[in-house]
Amino acid sequence: MRKLNYCEMSEEQLKLKKADLEERYAAFKARGLKLNMARGKPSTKQLELSMPMLDLLNSSSQLVSSTGDDCRNYGVADGLPELRELFAQMMGLEAGNIIVGGNSSLNMMFDTISCAMTHGFSDCKPWGRQNCVKFLCPAPGYDRHFAISEYFGMELIAVPMTPEGPDMDLVEEYVKDPCVKGIWCVPKYSNPQGYTYSDETVRRFAALKPAAADFRIFWDNAYCVHDLTDCPESLLSLWEECRKNGSEDLPIFFASSSKITFPGAGVAAMGASEANLKELRRHYSFQTIGPDKLNQLRHIYFLPNMERVKEQMAHHRAIIAPKFEAVIRWLKKELGGKGIAAWTEPNGGYFVSVDVLEGCAKRVVELCKEAGVVLTGAGATYPYGKDPQDSNIRVAPTYPPIEELELAMELFCLSVELAAVEKLLQK
Repeated sequence: MRKLNYCEMSEEQLKLKKADLEERYAAFKARGLKLNMARGKPSTKQLELSMPMLDLLNSSSQLVSSTGDDCRNYGVADGLPELRELFAQMMGLEAGNIIVGGNSSLNMMFDTISCAMTHGFSDCKPWGRQNCVKFLCPAPGYDRHFAISEYFGMELIAVPMTPEGPDMDLVEEYVKDPCVKGIWCVPKYSNPQGYTYSDETVRRFAALKPAAADFRIFWDNAYCVHDLTDCPESLLSLWEECRKNGSEDLPIFFASSSKITFPGAGVAAMGASEANLKELRRHYSFQTIGPDKLNQLRHIYFLPNMERVKEQMAHHRAIIAPKFEAVIRWLKKELGGKGIAAWTEPNGGYFVSVDVLEGCAKRVVELCKEAGVVLTGAGATYPYGKDPQDSNIRVAPTYPPIEELELAMELFCLSVELAAVEKLLQK
């Protein structure tokens, strides 16, 4: 049976629907739920997958790397070679262009921006001493990326996302401004929409001719092995395309094992051209005498090759894929055909992006919170936390047990309906 589009309802029909929704919402509120879906965190079951890794090193373990370095001591600033090789395969680079550091790729991104602010790139004046610094922010996108740029006082410019990636016509136009110094990218299973950049988009990034010699593409491949289906999406190698274009200095690559092993005790990697790495190594040389090589060694023993990484990710998928299926099932069942919401159905990554009626996202998040379910704040997926349409909501299914997720999605869909009816009655 065809569902009635809310936007086609009469005022009387909307009022009757509102009364019904309010009654159901009050019943939900009375249940006293306390559920949190604010961030894309691995669940407890996912963390348990990596517990055997903690048993791989002890006081009698061989703690010397393949190159003879004592992993208990200082040194090996670029990280252990075996792990650099593994990340090179994950990131589509060469091991010689990889630095493996501590547990946080976000930390590496922050440090890279900090280096640009204080010392600059490509023999240019440091960003912090230039008259203006602007940064391109594909939106909806990752709030912590935007927060770094905002922290350093940059002007944030939103670039609309499409299923192919950022609007490249706009990107190519914006980089004609010498004040534009970079762009944030999550190229595979983007946060929050789950889009993978098309081959054409990657090629256009590699072919960019920015007015600023110190423009950089921050290529955060956070979900490079995080597939949810039997048909993984393929991402063209930006590194290879840049080599064809002679633009190897444009990108700086990032990845980590945060959602492969432990978010709080994983390993992060950064990749770049030799020219970029020379500047970044100098920056790091004042900051540290070497990373936590015991943790790196632990990861090498646990994940010695890509086959083992794929096996580990298959275990993750078995836990979280049913959660994504539950989210999509609820959205289709409760909101499909009603004209009040649209959503993505990602093949990987950690989020589902939902667009509700314009002007309703904050209200949906508020209704959920009042009934005991905490979501990512409305607007968080846009620069400065301001969604111009007040319509995008990031749903993070991975952390709650599936029983709690089912409850949360029932409330979420109810809140979307109630917020929509309230909005339509205001017209």
